[in-house]
Amino acid sequence: MTIPRIAPYVMPAQWPASRVQWPLQAHRAALLVHDMQAYFLDFYDTAQAPVPTLLAHVRQLIDQAHALGIPVFFSAQPHQQSPEQRGLLQAMWGPGLTTHAPEVAQIHPAVAPAPGDVVLTKWRYSAFQRSDLAERLDALDRDQLLVCGVYAHIGCLMSAAEAFMKDIQPFFVADALADFSAQEHAQALDYVAQRCGRVLGTAQALAELAPAVPEGEAPALRPPASLADWMTQLHRLLQLPEGSFTADDALTDWGLDSIRLMAIVEMARQSGLSLGFPELAQAASARDQWQRLSAKPMSQAA
Repeated sequence: MTIPRIAPYVMPAQWPASRVQWPLQAHRAALLVHDMQAYFLDFYDTAQAPVPTLLAHVRQLIDQAHALGIPVFFSAQPHQQSPEQRGLLQAMWGPGLTTHAPEVAQIHPAVAPAPGDVVLTKWRYSAFQRSDLAERLDALDRDQLLVCGVYAHIGCLMSAAEAFMKDIQPFFVADALADFSAQEHAQALDYVAQRCGRVLGTAQALAELAPAVPEGEAPALRPPASLADWMTQLHRLLQLPEGSFTADDALTDWGLDSIRLMAIVEMARQSGLSLGFPELAQAASARDQWQRLSAKPMSQAA
């Protein structure tokens, strides 16, 4: 009658195409971090997939939201619940966290709320039920909701579906969710993609939320002193929180466009490197770019 132990599974790297392709816009969006409490995460081996990726991606979404002034909401079940308050959850799942130590109700420290974030008391599958989430979103003039957390096919799915029914566009962040199994995770993604929202990955969400670089403008770049230095400059160029991507990730997945690439080309030219747009465009990752940018300038070539 309780939640089963959850075997490790690989976080999905692909997801179904969505019927809708709503543009994700920072000035319209809010972030829901769903039920990331110790009680729910303890059913996993938290050292095994998908939990490390889940925590890292949820953290990145929170950091981006804070950086852009996007409201962040957390849902969390209270430790104390009477049978009347639990209602039919009691029959389906038993007493839940109420029979455990109070600490299990705490949100995981890796993704803990910051001052200014809102923690909603969670009573039912959907975060909208018996809460003022809808009213808060309306007051903030937000009509898009990014959903991440656990469990994908239960509360996350129900929250996304109810958002849709309230004319709030749900964005289901496929690799910032976790579930009972890979199969149930995939089922949740498929339902949202086909019936009530847009499914996308963390990288795509962060890239779409990042402010657009005005034509002809980009942060000043300098010849990188190291790969780590180049990673720092690229995060600034792409307007992403430090650590959002790795040295081997495809930069186009994180928002590298022609305007930003031209800024790199111009920096290389001013540094005396014989690197043009086509060659740098073929350098898919930060490491690839660093290797090219580390070459000797033309003036020093043999």
